[in-house]
Amino acid sequence: MPTPVLTIEEQRNIESGAWFKKLSPALRSAIVARAQVRRLADGAALITRGAAAREWYGVAAGAVRIGTVSLTGKQLTLTYAEPGIWFGDIALFDGLPHTHDADAHGASTLLCVRKADFRELLAQHVELYDALLRLNCRRLRLMFDQIEDLGSLPLRSRLARQLLLLVRRHGQSQGDVVRVGLALAQEDLAQLLGASRQRVNRELKRFEREGVLRVEPTRLLVLSREALLAAAAR
Repeated sequence: MPTPVLTIEEQRNIESGAWFKKLSPALRSAIVARAQVRRLADGAALITRGAAAREWYGVAAGAVRIGTVSLTGKQLTLTYAEPGIWFGDIALFDGLPHTHDADAHGASTLLCVRKADFRELLAQHVELYDALLRLNCRRLRLMFDQIEDLGSLPLRSRLARQLLLLVRRHGQSQGDVVRVGLALAQEDLAQLLGASRQRVNRELKRFEREGVLRVEPTRLLVLSREALLAAAAR
């Protein structure tokens, strides 16, 4: 069976990733040369919490939901890794098991670098250490911001901030409005915000009445980013 290769669009997604494109051409080429292409169907498991780390991942298409299940059985979503995002390096660095589950959100394509190849890349390209250190510092700052928001902001403001983040990462301009390209059900949004679906639904309907956005099945259409910015600041 022939080895899968990236499509032109998938290659573009990897090469245009904010972190990846800042690497030297030599390092970018070395990473891609050691990576294997893996395609996953919607919902397919990629990582199981507690499993040993074996690979480093870059999202070329689709998205990967990263989360866990609470002791009460509630599904918790921490984030979505979209095209251009690399993850899985922390467990490869410290040698400890994965801390969260990861599964495909829609049909997804990944570049997968085996642990041994990841180690070789680090040994041959000192630049990669510095690049991953900066990447993880950014992740840590974002995590602290999320914790602060969770403890200090009302749900309306937290929802507005999450919607602005989705617009920045997945926004598709259509005239005066912006469509969020990532397909998210209200339950998905609720998990990201650590709130119930009912509460998130009430806030979305309030934004809709105010003309801030329009809710479509699994999609959101943002009509006023200015109004979301004002709500996020409260």
